[in-house]
Amino acid sequence: MKHSSNGGLVYSTDGGRMCPGCRQPLAACACKAASAPMGDGVARVSRQSKGRGGKTVTLVKGLALDAVALAALGKQLRTACGSGGTVKDGVLEVQGDHVERIVDELQKLGHTVKRAGG
Repeated sequence: MKHSSNGGLVYSTDGGRMCPGCRQPLAACACKAASAPMGDGVARVSRQSKGRGGKTVTLVKGLALDAVALAALGKQLRTACGSGGTVKDGVLEVQGDHVERIVDELQKLGHTVKRAGG
């Protein structure tokens, strides 16, 4: 084990990969447990093109899911729409205008859904 001059761990083979947030081994990471799901449980589906070079994306906000479940739901929605997308800061982004399809899909999965924006 090596320590830097300010006392932080620089390199260790003891615990394997380290979490960059809490500096603990990934198996004992406290970051995952501390991150509570954001949102009130009502999925708000909206369309946005501002600041995206004219490209339209469909946004899903407000789902009370943890990061793993949100990523899995994002994969399901992207597959249903046949397009790409990502999850950023608890917001699902699906490329293209798929508001109606995403609202239908979320309702089938048992989520409370509201259309947001115009």
